Amino acid sequence: MGSTSPAPVLETHELTRKFGELTAVDRLTLSVRPAEVFGLLGPNGAGKTTTLKMLTTLLPPSSGTATVAGYDIVRQPARVRRSIGYVPQLISADAQVSGYENLWVFARLYRIPADERDRRIREALDFMGLSVVADELVKNYSGGMIRRLEIAQTLMHRPRVLFMDEPTVGLDPLARDAVWEQLGRLTTHFGTSVVLTTHYMEEAERLCERLAILHRGRMVALGTPAELKASLGRPGATLEEVFAHYAGAEIETTGSYRETGRTRRVAVRLE
Repeated sequence: MGSTSPAPVLETHELTRKFGELTAVDRLTLSVRPAEVFGLLGPNGAGKTTTLKMLTTLLPPSSGTATVAGYDIVRQPARVRRSIGYVPQLISADAQVSGYENLWVFARLYRIPADERDRRIREALDFMGLSVVADELVKNYSGGMIRRLEIAQTLMHRPRVLFMDEPTVGLDPLARDAVWEQLGRLTTHFGTSVVLTTHYMEEAERLCERLAILHRGRMVALGTPAELKASLGRPGATLEEVFAHYAGAEIETTGSYRETGRTRRVAVRLE
């Protein structure tokens, strides 16, 4: 008998979110495998962040269904939240306390037993390469170190799925490489699935096993980076060309005044 594929750790079926007359996410159907890095690409306003907010139970869908780690996002939101980690684009670490203290707060929030907290914290700091700065104030961390600390926070309860919204926005190339390296280790070490949004095609190609391209709320392409490039039917096609072909737009790192301001605030805080 042949081996069967493992059940998806995340599934959506015609997941939809409307804001009045605007359909931000339009009948999205996709699945993510265990230990897979899955990317959501699309121009600003395509529905990427709205999708993440629904999957992390921060925003209820207008229609359709989704399960994360086997739990329904509408009927079992508390179980979903216990099974996931979420790193938003905006900074979530507290700059006025140490890295260790940040993780201690998260350990309590995740209700990790008191006799396990220190071990879990030390393991997370070590895994993300932050042990030597564990007792330093986060305000003295570099941008890449802050991002790695935020990932460490999400590891405290061993999430089955980690959601990341623009994980390396505002980082310099060296810091970005360090975050990429740690994300790659997550899937092999913990078996964690990662779902991320990004505007960086290099990031998408290096990290993601499969990509979904969204345009005006709809998924317009799905596949591995190699499959998507091959779909253009010409040798040497790039992921940037794939993006432009399916999304009908050039790659943008910022959009509206609000989005531009948000990205700049993140970049300043990560410097």
